[in-house]
Amino acid sequence: MTAPQPGAIRAFVAFGANLGDPAEAFVLAQERLDALPGTRVVAQSALYRSAPIGVEGQPDYINAVIALDTTMAPRALLDMLLAIEHEGGRTRAFHMAPRTMDLDLLLYGEHVIDEPGLQVPHPRMHLRAFTLLPLAEIAPDTQIPGIGKVAELLPTVADQAIERIAPATSAGRRD
Repeated sequence: MTAPQPGAIRAFVAFGANLGDPAEAFVLAQERLDALPGTRVVAQSALYRSAPIGVEGQPDYINAVIALDTTMAPRALLDMLLAIEHEGGRTRAFHMAPRTMDLDLLLYGEHVIDEPGLQVPHPRMHLRAFTLLPLAEIAPDTQIPGIGKVAELLPTVADQAIERIAPATSAGRRD
């Protein structure tokens, strides 16, 4: 993957869904992210299937990671992620509820942010195969600030069941 455009920050967004049509939701997420002001989708992983963590009786999740180049500030980007989730049918009936779309800001360049409602890097991303494996597919040399290189962290999640189910699909702009 090439370096971000001048003036842009490379950000990574995790996608997850276990209700509705996750593949369709993934395309919608890519389209909406690519249409954000000053933002362009530059890569996306394949889709992966993983079991829910911390809850029982829910369908498996479909997960992926999307790389963006953006000039948006992190809080503004997070607000747009929440708006895209809402458009995709996300409701928050209870903590850890199943969802039609979940978008998490994993990384925002090399920034470390700890504000109410916004933590970057995402605090559990390095503990979850469903984020590390798709991220390693598109950006294995990426550093998680304070944690380490993505590719080097993969052995720490090797015991978590995850299955690659579909190749990457792009809904991004073409120049």
